[in-house]
Amino acid sequence: MQIISDIQQMQSLTGDFKRAGKRIAFVPTMGFLHQGHASLLREGRTRGDVLVLSIFINPIQFGQNEDLDRYPRDMERDCRIAAECGVDIVFTPDAAGMYPPGFQTGVTVRDISLPLCGASRPGHFDGVATVVTKLFNIVQPDLALFGRKDYQQLAVIRRMVQDLSMPVEIVGMPIVREADGLAMSSRNAYLSAEQRTSALCLHRSILKVRALFSSGERSTAALKQAALEIIGQEPSVLIEYVEFRDGATLAEQETADHATLLALAVRTGQTRLIDNTVLGEEL
Repeated sequence: MQIISDIQQMQSLTGDFKRAGKRIAFVPTMGFLHQGHASLLREGRTRGDVLVLSIFINPIQFGQNEDLDRYPRDMERDCRIAAECGVDIVFTPDAAGMYPPGFQTGVTVRDISLPLCGASRPGHFDGVATVVTKLFNIVQPDLALFGRKDYQQLAVIRRMVQDLSMPVEIVGMPIVREADGLAMSSRNAYLSAEQRTSALCLHRSILKVRALFSSGERSTAALKQAALEIIGQEPSVLIEYVEFRDGATLAEQETADHATLLALAVRTGQTRLIDNTVLGEEL
């Protein structure tokens, strides 16, 4: 396994792979890997001749007073997980290389970036779209794998790739959960034992909504009320949003169907957590 930090070296290797007819699978991350990331890497290993993992904590997707400086880091552990998953190249650029002096170009994906996380994190998805575009230009993958826990991020990237005719297959992978149902996230490392227990209300609310939907309830107002009641039982959890959206466009829905997305965001202490489910798909 090679570890490469230099952008030009990565691009040179990419050119060699392309000329040799190799299929490149790519998993972009901000590091502090967990088994959710590992599931992407293992799938990428089966789909590509070359598997590239990037680890880059992207400063332009963090807003003021967000957790850029304290975002968890453990490169030694990340490389160990990468090796176990069969990664060929770990690409670790730095911010100075990705955004050199005078950098002034960005990518904006308009409407689909505005609701949900976009409403409380203005500019976040511009930062995501810009860095993913740069990474795609450097790595030139044939396919890229993203987790569905960050559902809106996946939707934004799909829209961007389609709109800009990028020759990259985007693969959305299922949410990986802890045994108790908590969605795996690098930010779970911030949680105290008490906060982690409180955070399980997200999974409980998802299970309740799915049960009501399966029994025939289609009013998103009624489904939302059920979710709010469960989360509201945890006084230390602050609700940011509980919304029902079209799974493709993220448009609001008053009547749920099998393609409806339930998206949730909460804060417990200083930690922001998100989760989601598509009502007609397996959990």
